[in-house]
Amino acid sequence: MRILLVEDDPDLSRQLKAALADAGYAVDHAADGEEAQFLGETEPYDAVILDLGLPKVDGVSVLERWRRESVATPVLILTARGAWSEKVAGFDAGADDYLTKPFHTEELLARLRALLRRSAGHAAPNLSLGGLRLDPRAARASVNGEPLRLTSLEYRLLHYLMMHQGRVISRTELVEHLYDQDFDRDSNTIEVFIGRLRKKIGADRIETVRGLGYRLTAPAEEMGGEAQGS
Repeated sequence: MRILLVEDDPDLSRQLKAALADAGYAVDHAADGEEAQFLGETEPYDAVILDLGLPKVDGVSVLERWRRESVATPVLILTARGAWSEKVAGFDAGADDYLTKPFHTEELLARLRALLRRSAGHAAPNLSLGGLRLDPRAARASVNGEPLRLTSLEYRLLHYLMMHQGRVISRTELVEHLYDQDFDRDSNTIEVFIGRLRKKIGADRIETVRGLGYRLTAPAEEMGGEAQGS
């Protein structure tokens, strides 16, 4: 899952980027409202963490512009303690959730997981498909109860496929959501990671739809189970 972090405080930005990366997210960073506005309109993010007190263009104006331009990406706003009017302005501009500074990083990660879950139509905190299970909080996955040993990119790939299970996802979409802006992107590497993931979770769980992309499905013998669960 790819996140845009918009925060002008260098120390907080470094802390949050590290925490988000450790949690399995690809992260782009913008230090002012002008850059944030551009990135939000031109890059396909799964969610945005948006500070409201930004240089050049304030966060509320950035958010209002995104919504006018039909950018529907879920947005979690960061506001100063006690600034209730900022919270109201943020929600009226199109925010989906807010967090008051100072905050615990774990709460931000929890709110982000909930935001991503709701936007993808999942109610339960954990994702499952047949015998395949993924716990976003712990960044762990298993098959039929056996823990999977995944690299960070393999985990990101599995997480994205499970968030959009049953839907055909193109290589281009996977590249756009698995890598941050600075990564040397190559859609051919997706085939390599798909191959590695198939070896670990079972080849029949990732279907190749010729000319279109990939679809995560449950093997026939597991089709009687829940498509998603706890």
